Amino acid sequence: MSDFTYVENVAHAHICAAETMDSWVVSVAGKVLLKFERYYSPNWSCQLHCRPFIKVPTWMVSYVVILSQYIHDKLGYRMYKYSVSPHYIVQLASRNRTFDCSAAQKHLGYSPVVSLEDGIKSTVASFSHLSKDSSFMRFGNFDEQSKAEKLLGSGIVADVLLWRDERRTFMCFLILALAFYWFFFCGKTFTSSAAQLLLLVTAILYGYGILASDICGFAVQNIPSSCFEIQNSDVKNSIRSISYMWNRVVCSIRLLAKGEDWSRFFKVMAFLYLFKWIVSYSLAVLVGIGK
Repeated sequence: MSDFTYVENVAHAHICAAETMDSWVVSVAGKVLLKFERYYSPNWSCQLHCRPFIKVPTWMVSYVVILSQYIHDKLGYRMYKYSVSPHYIVQLASRNRTFDCSAAQKHLGYSPVVSLEDGIKSTVASFSHLSKDSSFMRFGNFDEQSKAEKLLGSGIVADVLLWRDERRTFMCFLILALAFYWFFFCGKTFTSSAAQLLLLVTAILYGYGILASDICGFAVQNIPSSCFEIQNSDVKNSIRSISYMWNRVVCSIRLLAKGEDWSRFFKVMAFLYLFKWIVSYSLAVLVGIGK
């Protein structure tokens, strides 16, 4: 949320105000005379900087703020006390506003000396050489892919993490938030939470399966049985992976029984001690949300 007024127009408005006050013709004391023009941004990226290419919708930001406030209230963690809620700030920042300078025109005789388009062009031209001569503009290539894009590639994970598909990213974030709440905030053990979640998913699938194909004129698409089938190749690969891990464990146990590989012995002892320490605490305490 910004206001843009060219400096010559500001100086001209002050001169008009001083002349009006000296003339004593019209009393302008205590009156609100707004002379700001509406913020105008289409030409800012003409020569200098690129616009932000990642744009998050306002409704998504609002939901994220509400969820973060709920988590902070649930944890009882508040570092700062704000007089205005963050949700109100998001609503205020997502709206446009304009100023009416008719009062300044009526009482001060103010009229812009430089038009808004000419003011933006002059402003851009005044510091374009600074941006072009800077090291950031000389060595920066906005068309080059970032390191994150190169590492993640162009798969589903990259689309979610890089906000290429906003709907899918928001759904993944919502599912993770619900899973975090289900396993850590319900006050239950991990086993009971997982069992109840499995029971809930089973009940939902069963209820969805017995629905009619047409409900009040809305067609209900049935889930094909192929979605629950596992390919033979996947089963074979899973069994091979399990057998490979089992063989590695047996091989390690045999090496430990011989008592020759001390480095492996200390690694196993450190792993067992860490595992014992983790098991002695609950998951909620380990992530820092329990007592």
